[in-house]
Amino acid sequence: MPPATLPSESGPVAKPDRADTAVRSGMHQTDTLPSMNALREELAAMAARLIVEDGLDYATAKRKATHQILGPGAHPEVQPDNTDVLTQVRLYLALFHGDEHPSLLWNLRRAALGLMEEFAEFRPHLAGAVWNGTATAHSALHVLLFADDTKAVEIHCINRNLAYRASEAPHYAGRAPVERLEFEWPMPSGATTRHPTVIASLSLYPLKDERGVLLRAPRSSGKPAERGNMQAVRALVEAGPAASPPIGASL
Repeated sequence: MPPATLPSESGPVAKPDRADTAVRSGMHQTDTLPSMNALREELAAMAARLIVEDGLDYATAKRKATHQILGPGAHPEVQPDNTDVLTQVRLYLALFHGDEHPSLLWNLRRAALGLMEEFAEFRPHLAGAVWNGTATAHSALHVLLFADDTKAVEIHCINRNLAYRASEAPHYAGRAPVERLEFEWPMPSGATTRHPTVIASLSLYPLKDERGVLLRAPRSSGKPAERGNMQAVRALVEAGPAASPPIGASL
């Protein structure tokens, strides 16, 4: 005779049927998406603070934010993309630096315009935070130059007594790295900034690469141009503090 089976204190346990399992699984998948979006938004907000206050680049800021919130070993896939971080940088600047940021940005753009005028023969284009309006006191002037012989840019620096440091910069289109020259550039007269100079970062491209730098998102996308030529930067300076880059391919 088989031994008697003692009933569970909580009563018999019924196995979940397939329908119940499917419902629970579906609820879990539905709940995961909003929570992941909220997590990425939190990571983007912390990365934005690190960018503005500590001067970190986007990649480093995202890694540090992920480490601080999730701890070591967090999967890189949870990191927000740069567009989300850029949005949070704009919000952070508006909330915590709304009074002084427009003036700082305008003065940095004035400095950038002076730099572009100095290197006008090399068809300069401004990129980065000074162009897109998210510059901070840590930001450099990122300018792309185009020339048949990029050594001519170095000769120009030597003739102007600009003590530069040479390194490599990533190509804007993901090709082989290009040469980069960095040096101190004076802030414009009357600028009330923390430092009298700013880092000028010149990326040197062959002239044939200029066509690609002019390709932009269509106007219908609502996205600002990623770079601006000297005419566009002058227009921003003349428009005054807090002006925004134009939308689409009008440059």
